[in-house]
Amino acid sequence: MARVLVTRRVPDGGTDLLRAAGHEIVSRADDTPWTAQELAAAAGGVDGIVCLLTDRIDAAVLEAGAAGRLRVVATIAVGYDNIDVDAAARLGITVCNTPDVLTDTTADLAFLLVLAASRLSSTAEADVRAGAWRGWGITQYLGRDVHGATLGLVGYGRIGRAVAQRAAGFAMRVLHHARHDTGEPGYIASLDRLLEESDVVSLHVPLTPATWHLVGPAQLRRLGRDGVLVNTSRGPVVDEAALARALHDGTIFAAGLDVYEREPEVHPELLRAPRTVLLPHIGSASLATRTAMAAMACRAVVDVLAGRSPANRVV
Repeated sequence: MARVLVTRRVPDGGTDLLRAAGHEIVSRADDTPWTAQELAAAAGGVDGIVCLLTDRIDAAVLEAGAAGRLRVVATIAVGYDNIDVDAAARLGITVCNTPDVLTDTTADLAFLLVLAASRLSSTAEADVRAGAWRGWGITQYLGRDVHGATLGLVGYGRIGRAVAQRAAGFAMRVLHHARHDTGEPGYIASLDRLLEESDVVSLHVPLTPATWHLVGPAQLRRLGRDGVLVNTSRGPVVDEAALARALHDGTIFAAGLDVYEREPEVHPELLRAPRTVLLPHIGSASLATRTAMAAMACRAVVDVLAGRSPANRVV
C-alpha cells in the first residue's frame, strides 16, 4: 500500500480515487498549511504528494522525497510555478497538473471581472452598503460599455480562448497576443500594439521569468485612460505598485483582479485604489470544478503509482 500526502482539505469526493486504489492518505485534520520544512520532512515517507498552488514544492522537498520513496507530485492547479520542475526532472519525480477541467469556470470569472470593472459595480455596491447612495443621478457611476468594445487577450490558451467565446456574446472585437503566431484572426505580435488597440485587456499567461511584471508602468500607459485591466492568471504578472499608481492617478480607468503578487497580502494602495474590483483568488471556485480538479490530481497519482502514464504530465 502506497502513502500519499494530501496537503490540504479538498471537497468531498476529491480523494475517492486514492481510497479506492487502497492507498493511505496522509493529511492534517485541522487543514493548516505545511511549512517548507514540514513538507521536506514528510516527503521522504510518502510515495506521492497531492498539493495546492500555495504549497512550495522546492528542490529541498523533492530531494528529501527522492531520498525516500517519492515518485509523483500532482498539483490541483493548471499553473505549476510552485514546483521546481527542473529538480523534479533531475530526480526522476513525475509532476502533473489539472488543465481543462477548470477552463470554463475560470473564464466565467474572468468575464465577470471584465463586466464588474468596466461598469464600476464594486464602487456602486460599496456606496449602497455604506448608505452613501442618495438616489439615482444621470452622471453617477459612469462606467464603460462592454458590448462592442475591443478585448485584448494576453495568452491564448484554453482559458483565453474560452474568454473569447464569451466575448462573442457581447459583440466584442477580440484580439490576442501570444509568444508564437497562432495563425488565427486577431493575432497581434506586439504586446504594446495590443494594449494600445484594446479597451479591456485580460491576462492569461503562466508565471515564468519572462512574464514576471509583464505589465508595468509603460504597459499601463499604453492601455490608456479608458482602459480596463483584468488578471486571473498569476499575481506577479502585474506590477501591483505600478497598477495602484495608475488607478489613483487615472492612467487607466479600472482593474479587476483575482490574483496578487504576495497572496494573501494585497498591496495597501490597491486596497485604497478607486475603480477596482478585488477578489480572493476564486477563479476556479465552483464546487463541481474544485472537486473535479482534486479528483484529476488524485487520478494522476494513482496512475503513476500503478505504473501507468498519467494524462497530464508536466515532467
